[in-house]
Amino acid sequence: MTAATSFPVLLEGFFMDRLLRQRQVSPHTLVSYRDTFRLLLLYAQQRLRKAPSTLVLADLDTPLLGAFLDHLEQERGNSARSRNVRLAAIHSFFRYVALQAPEHSALAQRVLAMPSKRYLRRPIAFLTRVEMDALLAAPDLKTWCGRRDRALLLLAVQTGLRASELLSLCCQDIVLGPAAHVWCQGKGRKHRCTPLRRDAVAVLRSWLQERRGAPSDPLFPTVRGTAMSHDALQCLLTKHLAVARDDCPSLTDKRVTPHVLRHSLAMELLQNGVDRAVIALWLGHESVETTSMYLQADMTIKEKALDKTATTSAGAQRYRPDDQLLAFLRSL
Repeated sequence: MTAATSFPVLLEGFFMDRLLRQRQVSPHTLVSYRDTFRLLLLYAQQRLRKAPSTLVLADLDTPLLGAFLDHLEQERGNSARSRNVRLAAIHSFFRYVALQAPEHSALAQRVLAMPSKRYLRRPIAFLTRVEMDALLAAPDLKTWCGRRDRALLLLAVQTGLRASELLSLCCQDIVLGPAAHVWCQGKGRKHRCTPLRRDAVAVLRSWLQERRGAPSDPLFPTVRGTAMSHDALQCLLTKHLAVARDDCPSLTDKRVTPHVLRHSLAMELLQNGVDRAVIALWLGHESVETTSMYLQADMTIKEKALDKTATTSAGAQRYRPDDQLLAFLRSL
């Protein structure tokens, strides 16, 4: 193994050359991959008693990687889905290794053959219109934070922006006027514009006047004027949900995240007859097929479809117990 194909050099090249220069991944993806390898290197250091900078590729064979993935689930409490995200980052690195260091192709093939773990897909969580109205009414408009939070939540439920898209908005990204819209750079570095309703325009216009920020300043800053973090956004949402639950008891059993607000808009559009292609365009989905998951979650659409089917005329038959001997054989 040459110095150019050592593990530290390959890992640095993977991040600097493959991810940043060639693929130009988003900051969110870069952080996810970075955290994966930080966790992996710390685990390998504890398991092998070797400093991360002294590791070689052979140390990262499938037994260690499999043990690392089990460690994530069993000791760190990660879900199978989070486990698969970490494995996807490892796969991406070893695809780079196979190209840059062919002498390690056998190791790369073994790692790339490690399968993702199947997991149970839970139904999509979303809020009804009544629940969204209760959430929007929760912030205290007498305070600066309350007015900021009301503008943020209203923008979230009307546009369906991802949490990362909301937090990266600058003051200049809100365009008010006859064709009011919000401009954002979404997943995959795709740009899109989302229209705003009149009520959102009024609230955002008032907020921008109070905010008085420069065009490049964060639209929804913290009290210190810095950009809000994902944890701060979830904390904000949790605080207002506690208030909203007093007026809307149906929120009590629901776990609401910023992404649930995105799902809520998609479900509302779907229930109002908006075409799936339009919803996919609105949400910035790569494919219309991604939007089909909302069809699976919408009981209203399923009930309407059921109403259009013909009813059967078969009546209920009287129950007759089965023969005891046949029942015994069937139970085996």
